[in-house]
Amino acid sequence: MRYRRILFKGAAYFFTVNLVERVSDLRGVVGKVRHRHPFEIITWVVLPDHLHTIWRMPDEDTDYPARWALIKAGFSRKIPKTNGPREERIGRSREKKGERGIRQRRYWEHMIRDDRHLERHVNDIHYNPVKHGHAIRAADWEFSRSLSDLGDRSEKARNRDHFFAN
Repeated sequence: MRYRRILFKGAAYFFTVNLVERVSDLRGVVGKVRHRHPFEIITWVVLPDHLHTIWRMPDEDTDYPARWALIKAGFSRKIPKTNGPREERIGRSREKKGERGIRQRRYWEHMIRDDRHLERHVNDIHYNPVKHGHAIRAADWEFSRSLSDLGDRSEKARNRDHFFAN
């Protein structure tokens, strides 16, 4: 059975994407894609091997799959091929298609239904670094942004705002 994506104009979507640890490369690629294909980042956390984010699509646009395709392609081009400790895992299928082993082909997403659903996912994303043992407090994790950061004018929050600037 073929996977079907739900596309609604102006909707918000929750995403989980697996990747390797290259935050600065990811930041640059996301910025370029957002410049050409706008979307709002409601919240975002980047961990060493995956990320979670919630985006709100523009009212006239539903094409988040194209944005992810551009982000993944741009990110892949930034990662040098290595045989080091984070060696790429390339099976026959990937090899035949000329794909890299630095991220999974798919990502997981679902549409946010209402404000309560949004709040639950924002909280889950915010506390993900603590859940995975990367931080003692969610606010200490450098590569995250939540709605609570928007009123925080500390230097750390300003750095996060720059990282995730809309």
